[in-house]
Amino acid sequence: MLNATVRTASRDGLTFDVRELGPPGGDPVLLLHGFPQRGDSWHAVATRLSEAGFRTLAPDQRGYSPGARPSGRRAYRLGEMVADALAVVDQLAGPDARVHVVGHDWGAAVAWRLAARHADRVRTLTAVSVPPPGAYLRSLFTTRQGLASWYVYAFQLPWLPERLFSARGGPFSRRLVAVLRRTGQSREAAERDAAGVADPAALTGAINWYRGAFSEPPGDPDPPVRVPTLFVWSDGDTALTRQSTELVHEHVAGPFRYAELRGVSHWIPDAAPDQLAELVLEHVAEHPG
Repeated sequence: MLNATVRTASRDGLTFDVRELGPPGGDPVLLLHGFPQRGDSWHAVATRLSEAGFRTLAPDQRGYSPGARPSGRRAYRLGEMVADALAVVDQLAGPDARVHVVGHDWGAAVAWRLAARHADRVRTLTAVSVPPPGAYLRSLFTTRQGLASWYVYAFQLPWLPERLFSARGGPFSRRLVAVLRRTGQSREAAERDAAGVADPAALTGAINWYRGAFSEPPGDPDPPVRVPTLFVWSDGDTALTRQSTELVHEHVAGPFRYAELRGVSHWIPDAAPDQLAELVLEHVAEHPG
């Protein structure tokens, strides 16, 4: 595979590491990771996109980049992550750049809000695994998604989740590796991701994404997404239920496509990079403007 170049972007005193791959003049694609991953989880997909002529930008987001680990759950509200993503685009693609946005897991939540509230900066949206925040919250109370999301509530506890997944002096937390493996992640990828949050500050930063979601102030719901949207879900996902995906179309007012991957776990960028990259390439080709 090609080697990525690590660049940096900054916002409000925080510095984000960003993996760049592809030709400098290629159309930019912003790749947003989820929990407990970093930008390197996109490498297989980024390689395929760069070979097709696109320039990919995969930041280690707030809590994951060593230079971007603020304290307190309020610092991890979704709006902060959206502003971080815009800062990456402004500084590495250009202040007027419009990018293709691809997000997985928590990265998909950021991508949904980015596309809904900053459509002028987004050419296409590809959301992977996770529905829009409004659809997800509704599914928590109306479907079995609430039971599947038990860990979201557990992560609200202070210090206990960190103690549970602490690396305890090793290169990674064996307990976290075991959890990731049970949800379908390969051993190699699980050890990579667990090693990425072996630093206690990184682990707290990653868990704070869940804590920050419960500190969101009441506000206006996101408007419907009007940019061309692709939503990708896999039937082997143990974290997001099929019922949560059935509400997605209600939050999209522009061109919309749903793609389902059979026999694939929640970890789509790692488990099915060729399929995902092909779907993204088809999506952006259908909506070049």
